[in-house]
Amino acid sequence: MSSSPSGSVPVRPNGLEFDVVVLGSGPGGEGAAMLAAKAGRRVALVERHRAVGGACTHLGTIPSKALREAVRTLKSVRQNPLFADLVAGHVVTFPQLLTGARRIIDSQVELRRSFYHRNHVEVFTGQARFVDPHTIEVEEPGGARPRLRAGGIVIATGSRPYRPPDVDFSHPRIFDSDTILGLGHHGRERAPQSITIYGAGVVGCEYASIFRGLEMKVNLVNNRDKLLAFLDDEIIDALSYHLRDQGVLIRHNEIYERIEPQPDGVVVHLKSGKKLRSDILLWANGRTGNTQDMGLEAIGIQPNSRGQIEVDDVYRTRVHPHIYAVGDVVGVPSLASAAYDQGRFAMTHLLHGECDARLVKDIPTGIYTDPEISSVGRTERELTQEGVPYEVGHALFRNLARAQITGIRVGVLKLLFHRETLQILGVHCFGDQAAEIIHIGQAIMAQSGEANNLRYFINTTFNYPTMAEAYRVAALNGYNRVF
Repeated sequence: MSSSPSGSVPVRPNGLEFDVVVLGSGPGGEGAAMLAAKAGRRVALVERHRAVGGACTHLGTIPSKALREAVRTLKSVRQNPLFADLVAGHVVTFPQLLTGARRIIDSQVELRRSFYHRNHVEVFTGQARFVDPHTIEVEEPGGARPRLRAGGIVIATGSRPYRPPDVDFSHPRIFDSDTILGLGHHGRERAPQSITIYGAGVVGCEYASIFRGLEMKVNLVNNRDKLLAFLDDEIIDALSYHLRDQGVLIRHNEIYERIEPQPDGVVVHLKSGKKLRSDILLWANGRTGNTQDMGLEAIGIQPNSRGQIEVDDVYRTRVHPHIYAVGDVVGVPSLASAAYDQGRFAMTHLLHGECDARLVKDIPTGIYTDPEISSVGRTERELTQEGVPYEVGHALFRNLARAQITGIRVGVLKLLFHRETLQILGVHCFGDQAAEIIHIGQAIMAQSGEANNLRYFINTTFNYPTMAEAYRVAALNGYNRVF
């Protein structure tokens, strides 16, 4: 890169040649860029925001989970008789709770920046647009417009919250999952005491737990007849019960008619005739792929109505076999964990023309409500519909020594297994550390042949006391139903 006089726009060569250009530095982009760089290719990465990491690091997974952990800690301190008096009357603000999240974000950004630096990936900051199928123009903040040419391109631009046109998101009391992290930074006279969350998917349920943990009144509006219908029914029932037990008011089968912002609150008018008034509104109903203003239509790539790009089984776009797309921008499963692997698999195919690796059939789901939820494999509902002869094994956390020691007794581990072969068919966990506990079951369930067997948990010695011991308890519980 050539230098320029002080104060002027840096001058870059008009044509910068790379083997691969990756658009987006979230998990999918990072996975693709790192694999290409380690294969010795010259790689450029374009990130629209000033720091790498994508929405996962800055707006979604990392800050929301850090906030949730801060709220859980605060809640635990307030409920502990040893400390309750020390914090009585002490007000903790939302921005204060996010202070820890900011430190974690900064640490993650620095770590990821070091990855690109060590692997000689050139990072460009700005809006990327296709000039032609092999050329990307980057509109940089300073005004420069370098053009990057490459034989292969990976689109990993992620997604953003869906914003219906009839909702005024410029109003200071209406938020989505990106802007809610700015709550309390605008000098509002008092902290909100109530919130309506429209949308009871994963994001809506997680934030319902967070804000109820802050002792706010929470309306959770669901346009379906149950929460998180992709989960096992028993887990759904447990989530519904515990959210209600904590004080969340859940309203099923409700659809908004209009949103009425007011100077001191927001009124949600529902088609059923109900009116829900609260201090603030969090819109958590759907996401849209980040494909706008990229010049895709000019090269024949037409995103669908949700802004998502259609790809084949190796993540190639339908029109240009050298352009791939991965992560949230292609839709399901819309998980950071899956996006990273998609980026690696797509880049393997781009570089070598083939890739035997695929996303595993059963991808674990982690939902960071309070209590936590995680599952992998099939549900009872699915097995019943398929006519599979299965049985169930349970381990209630309240009966585990480790849970009794920590005092966090709410939860269950549930194993679904074939009655005849004892093959593990599904693992479902509700309770503290569920997203960690699930991986033991996932590892066994992924084994081929007789290695996937309920007897593994019965015949394996687990550390005691641990939460992992739940597998032995659940396996014995289920085994005794069969033999």
